[in-house]
Parts: sequence; structure tokens; C-alpha cells
Amino acid sequence: MEALTGVNTEVRLIEILQKAVQSNASDVHITAGARPVLRIDGRIVQLIEYPVLTPDMTQKMAYSVMSEKHRKVLEEKGQVDFSFGVRDVGRFRSNVFFQRGAIAAAFRRLPHKIMNVKELGLTERVLELCHRSMGLVLVTGPTGSGKTTTLASLIEYINQNFPYHIITIEDPIEYVFQHKKSIVNQREIGEDVHNFADALRAALREDPDVILVGEMRDLETMEIALRAAETGHLVFGTLHTNTAISTITRIIDVFPPEQQEQVRVQLSFVLQGVISQRLLPKIGGGRVLAYELMMPNTAIRNLIRENKLQQVYSIMQSGQAQTGMQTMNQSLFGLYKSGLIAIEEAYKYSPDIKELERMLERGG
Repeated sequence: MEALTGVNTEVRLIEILQKAVQSNASDVHITAGARPVLRIDGRIVQLIEYPVLTPDMTQKMAYSVMSEKHRKVLEEKGQVDFSFGVRDVGRFRSNVFFQRGAIAAAFRRLPHKIMNVKELGLTERVLELCHRSMGLVLVTGPTGSGKTTTLASLIEYINQNFPYHIITIEDPIEYVFQHKKSIVNQREIGEDVHNFADALRAALREDPDVILVGEMRDLETMEIALRAAETGHLVFGTLHTNTAISTITRIIDVFPPEQQEQVRVQLSFVLQGVISQRLLPKIGGGRVLAYELMMPNTAIRNLIRENKLQQVYSIMQSGQAQTGMQTMNQSLFGLYKSGLIAIEEAYKYSPDIKELERMLERGG
């Protein structure tokens, strides 16, 4: 659906979306009993020039960008995810849902341009992960931390530089890739395939070099992703975890106890990298990326196999010039010293405040 026309509402959704783009907002919220809301630099801003929305208004606004299929899913399940484009405005990922019997919606703005790693604030060492011939690369963090954007950047780098077949499995499709050196097939859950596990299982029969799994939600998806990474494919995926070490723990803990030792061994061989990231308010406006990067070396692979994950952090802390790794505190320290974030934000997002304080005291 590339344009919105003939929307008979007191407040037209297209106007709100245009204002979001003009304000560089990341999200738009509409809900009955409140004015439209934008999220700008991570903070909620009410649009006071608009009236308080009624249930009838929110329904008309949401339905203006929904197909009949989307409406049917909403009525059956109480919520629906989809993405859409508005001509001359941009693309948006949306979730429409019921609250207190009325329709509400959240719209996430998707940039036109797929940014490269430098524009995102990642070091070019991250691109080494794209040169791997096989294995598992994970981008983790809470909702709204920019995981999808980071993955899109990595996939686009591969698309521009390698003659590969790339399959993406997404819910919903957010960034739209053009075929370049690679060919890119994008499959959307609910539209092209029923679920992640089915799509991933089928992908193994579709001659891919690279597979992007939008979210590794369950045991079956993780099991197939590990197998794909083990059998000659480069697999990218996301998890809602906050650190590289907790990411390893989360994957292992999904499996039953009798399988966990085998999974530790499997993961120690296939894991190529974990990027754990957050978006922080930037001094002067906007947001800036803080991230932890783990790229397993021989020592870390041995610790994963031996279930000694508590020792991984100390290896990540040292020898970054050779390994390319960094901890979240090192990232926060660098952003603060560069004048990009306030000290309060560094403390707020630090996984170990005392360690960060020591770093600040000694200057690094």
C-alpha cells in the first residue's frame, strides 16, 4: 500500500506521519482518550495542536493503512503487525491492537536509506563478521535499540560486496533490499510463510549463502539456526538480551538440560560474533549507539564449551587492538569522553557502575 487516499477522519494519519518525519521522531502512537504522540530522542512528546482522539478516529486512522487481511487478523487475534509505505513520506512498521475495546496503534519510522556501520556508530571491525563463510552472528538488545537497523546495514554490506543468495525471514519486512551483487529474497511471516521455524527449515532447501532470521524466539528456531550455521551458512539473528554473555546463556537455557552440553559445544564452534546494543540520548539532540562487541577467540570458545562464562568478560576487556572486542562500559566511557552523552546517561545504561567509576577515575 504505497499511498493513503480518501481517508475521512478528523485527524488524518498521513499528517501525523509527515510530522514524525519532519521532527525526526522514531515512533508515532495513537490511542483513544489521548492526543497523538511522537517519540523524539527516546522521549514521549504529545502533539498539543491536535484534539484528543476518539475510538472512531483511531479506528479510521488505523484502518486507512490496513488491508482486508490485516483487519481480519486484528479482529481474530486482537493485534496485527505489518509494514507499509506512504508515497513521499516513508516506510513504517506498525502494530495495531485493541485496548479497552478501542483500537490503538504504534508506528515505527523506517529510514529510506540503509546506513553503513560508520554512520551507525559501529567500528569497521564489525564488518569482519560479514566476511565469514559460515556461522552465527547475533545482534541483541531491548526493543527500540536499533537491532533491525544494524542487521540491515550488515546485510546491505554483503549485498553490495558478495555474489551471494540472501534469504531474510522477517515479521514484518522493514527495510526493502534491492538486488545488487547478491540476490535477496525477503519472506514475511503471515504473508509468505506461517512462522520462523517453517521458513528457516525451508530456507535450507533454497540454496542460500546468508540467512537473516528476524527473531530467534523459540527452541525450534534456535535449533534450526544452529544447524544452518553449522552446515555452511552465515546466519544472522536477533535476541532480546542485554549482554553478549547473557545471550549465550539464553540460547543454552532454551534447550532441555540433557541437550545443553551438546548445544554448548555446537555454539562454541559456530558463534562468530555478538553485538549487544542500546540507543542513548545524545547531547544536543538525537541518539547515539552504545554497544558491546564479542568476537569469540580460542579462549572464549573453550570457556563456552567448559561452561565457564563468568571468565569471558575479562577476555573481552583486554587486547581490543587485536581482538576488536569491547565491553559496554568501554563504549559508554568512550561516548562520554567524546562529549556525546551526559555522565548520567553513562551511569544509567552501565551494566557495572563501580567498574565505570574506576574507569573514569583513572581516565580509561
